[in-house]
Order: sequence, then structure tokens, then C-alpha cells
Amino acid sequence: MSGDKLRNPEQELTLEMTEASLDMRKNKKDEVSTRTLTGSIDLIVTTLAMSLSLYALYWVVGIIQPQIYRVSFLLITLVLIFLIFPAHARWQARITWSDWLLVAAAFVALVWPIIDFDRFVYRAATPTNTDLTLGIITTLLVLEATRRTVGSILPVTAVFFLLYAYLGPFLELIGLELFAHRGYDVARLIGTLYMTLEGIFGVPLNVAATFIVLFTVFGAVLAHSGAGQFFITWTMAAFGRSNSGAGIGRTVTLSGFLLGTVSGSGVATTVTLGSIAWPLLKRAGFSAEVSGGILSASGIGAIMAPPTMGAAAFLIAEFLQITYLQVIVMAIVPACLYYLSIVLMIEADARRLKTKAVNMSVPSVGKLTRQSGYQFLPLLAIVIFLMSGITPFRAVFLSTMLAIGLSFIHRENALTPKRLIAALQAGGRGVLPIAATTATAGIIVGVVTLTGLGLKIAGIIVAIAGGSVFLTVIYSAVAVWMLGLAVPVTASYIIAAVMIAPALTLVGVPVFAAHMFIFYYAVLSEVSPPTALSPFAAAAITGGNPFKTMMLTWKYTLPAFLVPFAFTLSPEGTGVLLQAPFAHIIRTVGTAVIGVSALAMGLGGWLVRPTTMVERVMAVAGGLLLFYATTVTDFIGLSLFGAAITLHLFRKP
Repeated sequence: MSGDKLRNPEQELTLEMTEASLDMRKNKKDEVSTRTLTGSIDLIVTTLAMSLSLYALYWVVGIIQPQIYRVSFLLITLVLIFLIFPAHARWQARITWSDWLLVAAAFVALVWPIIDFDRFVYRAATPTNTDLTLGIITTLLVLEATRRTVGSILPVTAVFFLLYAYLGPFLELIGLELFAHRGYDVARLIGTLYMTLEGIFGVPLNVAATFIVLFTVFGAVLAHSGAGQFFITWTMAAFGRSNSGAGIGRTVTLSGFLLGTVSGSGVATTVTLGSIAWPLLKRAGFSAEVSGGILSASGIGAIMAPPTMGAAAFLIAEFLQITYLQVIVMAIVPACLYYLSIVLMIEADARRLKTKAVNMSVPSVGKLTRQSGYQFLPLLAIVIFLMSGITPFRAVFLSTMLAIGLSFIHRENALTPKRLIAALQAGGRGVLPIAATTATAGIIVGVVTLTGLGLKIAGIIVAIAGGSVFLTVIYSAVAVWMLGLAVPVTASYIIAAVMIAPALTLVGVPVFAAHMFIFYYAVLSEVSPPTALSPFAAAAITGGNPFKTMMLTWKYTLPAFLVPFAFTLSPEGTGVLLQAPFAHIIRTVGTAVIGVSALAMGLGGWLVRPTTMVERVMAVAGGLLLFYATTVTDFIGLSLFGAAITLHLFRKP
């Protein structure tokens, strides 16, 4: 912005945010939203949401029996959902009598296991009539809460699984003997789903009530202490200077990574980033669709990037019984490859589209780091605490306390009681959709475990693939992708973990690689056609065509769809997850980096000048082969990419 002078970078960014917010409101369509509460009801909700955050923080240092904690956590969650999320848009303005009835039902159904706990846990095999009634009510409440927060598809899916568990013997009569089982009556189902830790209160909800809520609170504390604004300003100062629009593109990409540590959500990061960056991208000369692709690709990457990552990453640690630090280690290289791909493709597009530089009047990166570099310390502290052997729960707890303390360095960012209450409330509210999702996913997992459906599905996939590793991986990718079209990322991973991961392990894929594979494909459902949430959110901000935005996002994120194949198709490929001998790690990571560069050249259509179709085809083919970690494919891939570069450099302009 040469010639324009604003008083400081914060004012300029605020101006951009205001402009984009107006655009976003114009483009907003029939979006499901929460109620705006006032008066005593608002006070009740604020108190409950804050209490949920404080309860989770107390759990880290206090002693609470696991089942009691999960039940009480779900109780508070359900009460908040029925008060905050309307059953239908027409009741958004007020809380209805039916909402209060659901609140009362949740209280009765979930206080019962707590007050009768000593006998309750031993009656799972022979539940009483009271247990059955309250168990059915709890199941229905969980399904309704999930419908209100994430839509109808997941609860409807759970109902189909419940019917499958009940009607198992009848499947043989209609020619589906492959899926038939002996069947389970209501007493057995409720005993499993409501009275044990194998259903509603199982691993998924446990992860939401421990890992996820703590990181949600941590993100809310960072957001309310000014970390989000600092991350954007800092990345703009560090990477935003360029002779073309690539500078603002790099800024958006790296800001997406840093903001992801605050939001923990791909769509939320996309929207937050878009509200600030869209006018800057527009000024640089990027079209609405290209800008939307950059925004959504940058936002979704936050779920895959350490140290916080998305909800599914915490589930990996729980399912595999490994430390969260190990999950972070496995995610480092794929995350770096993901962001490298976006940066390289932005560089190519910026030059091909003849974008122009956007000069922001921001201080030097050194000055910003000296003034507010302490904002990075809570993120670094998590990794340091984990490496020192501290549990993830205590690591995020201590990092949250550190963030609160550091906020007082600058008065304008200080988490005074009022702002701290707002942060804790935001943390409590932020976990509600995930808690409902994981509780419903627990119903599905409980049915799959009870009926043995997971092994049956795995056997079918392997049989169709004829035992081929390549085909099994392809079919598994398609299955997770289709699952992700219907249900949220967290639920998609949970269901795939019990139904599809076994198919991969049956053909020799290491269990950790199988779970990382379905994790990435579950996350990528947010940018996959035909119902890509992040690109649609970005298109709503930029006013671009949603389909074109989605396809451009797919281009930017393509390497992320290929990296999982690298660590599943061959033993050497696990080096990408840093789980192989050092020599394999160096080789596979090196060839993956070259592969990303080849794809950027081919898909971006630029190296030192526009590339020809022959050069692009050779580069893309070489890049694809470099993701298949074998000596032969590496040699052919390098040869093709080298030939493409040679043709390009020696071709007359």
C-alpha cells in the first residue's frame, strides 16, 4: 500500500477486518447459529460455560473418579447445548419450554449414575427398569444435542447402527448374512452404552473431556490475550515483503498455522483469517476464488500442524496408547510438507497471475519479537513440558497458566477478571459441539465393538482388494473420504479407526501408520468435493464461486492427499512419520520435499517463466512417483522432474 500511511499496524489490520466483516455479512446465508442470550439466562450460561472450563482445569490437579468425571462433564455439556443451540431456527430468539424439559431430563438421567455410583457400575449386565429408562433418555438426549450442534447426519447414522445391533439376526433373512450377528436386546445395548465406559462414556468422550477441552481453553486464553493479532502482524513482518503478491500469500499461509494453535478448527481458522486477509489478497490482485483457496488451505492445515492439532490427533494417542508427544513427532514432516506445498504454489500463482506487492506499514520482525515475542512462549512451553516427561494434561494446564501470567506484560492484553471470565466461557462453549459429537461417536463405537462389525468391514475391504496393499489403501482412502462427507472430522476418524484401520493392518501396514492415514483423510474431508466446509466458508467471505474455490483449495492441498500413501505403501515410507531408521528418514523426507516441489511446478504452471504442458505433465508425473517410497519409483520420479526442469531452463522464452 505505497503512499498510504496509517498510524500503526493494529489500526490498519482493524480497518481490513472491518471491511471484510461487512463483506462476510453480505454473503452470509441461512447459517445455523447460537442464541443471543440476555439477563439472568445469559448469566447462567456464562457461569456454566466458565465452570466447565474450570472443572476441566481442576481435573488435572484434583482427583475425580473417571466415570463420574465423564458423566458430570456430559451433564454440563448437554445443559449448555439445550440452552445455547435452538432446536430450530424459528426458536433462535428464545428458550422454549421443551428446552427446559430437556435440561431437566439431562439432569435426572445423568445425576442418577453419580448418586448410585457404587451399585450402578456393577449392574451393566442386568440393568434395572430405572437404568433402562434413564439410559434410553440419555441416548436420545445425546442424539438431539448432536443434531443441534453439527446437524442431522451423524445422529441418524448412530440410529442406523443401533438398529443394526438390534436387528442382527434378521439380516440373514434378507440376504445380508455377511453382516448378520446374533442381535442384542435393549437391555444389553443400554447396559453397554450407558452403564460402562464402552459406549457414550467411552474413549471418544474421554478425549473430549480431557485433551480437547484443555486445549480449547488454552486457545481461548491465547485469543483473549492478543496472541491471534500478534501472530498475524508478526508473520506479515517476517514473510510479507515481496515484489509480488506472494508475500501476502505467504503471510496468510503461515498466519493460518499460528492461528490454528488458537482456534483448533479448520473452518474457524479460515473465517478468522479471511476476515483480516481477504482485502489484502484482493489488493494484491488475487481473484476471489484463488484467495478463497489460499484461505481455506491455510486454515485447514491448522488441524494437522503441531503442537496443538485437531481433536482427532488426541484420539490417536488414546487409541494407540502412545504419548501425545509421539503423535506430534509423527505429524511434523507431513505438516511441513503441507505448508511447503501451499507456499510454493502461491509463489507460482502469484507470478503467473501477475499479482502486485502489498506493502504493509508494520514494524520490523525484530522489533515485534522484542515487544511481544513472549506470545510464542506458551506454544513452546507445551513442547518443552512434553519432552520433559510431563503428561499432556499438565503440559497444557501449565502452559495455560503461563499464558495468563504473560498477558500482564502489556496492559492492553492483560487477562483481568472480566477478560479471563470471557476466555473461560469461550473455552467452555468451544468444546460443546465436539463433546456432543464424541458422545454420539461413542454409541457407534460401542455397537461396532459389540457386534464385531469392524472386523467384518475390514475383511470385506481386504477381500475386494485381493490382499493388495495398494488397492486396500486406495479403497480405505475412498471409504474415509466418503465417511467425511457425511460426518464431522472427529466422528469420521473415530468410526474409521474401528472399521477401516483394521483393514490396513491386515495387509501389513503398521498400526501407527494406519491411524495417521485415516487421520489425514478425515481432516481432508473439510476440503474435499462435493461438500467442503472450509472452501465454502472462504467463498462466503470473498464472494467467490464456491465450486471453483473448492477445486482451487484441492489443488493447494493435493500433496496432503498423497503424503499418507508415502507412509503406508512401503516400509521405507514410514520415515515420513519419523518412525524408521535414520537413513530411510533422510531419503523419504528428501524425496517427498522434491515431490512437493515437482507438483508445485506442474500444478502452478511456473518455474522461472510459464511452463509448457509437456513440462507440467512430466513434473506432476515425477512428483506422484516420488511419493511412492521405493528405489525404482524414486529414480523414475527424479528423472522425470529433472527432465522437466532441463527442458524448461533450456527452452527459449
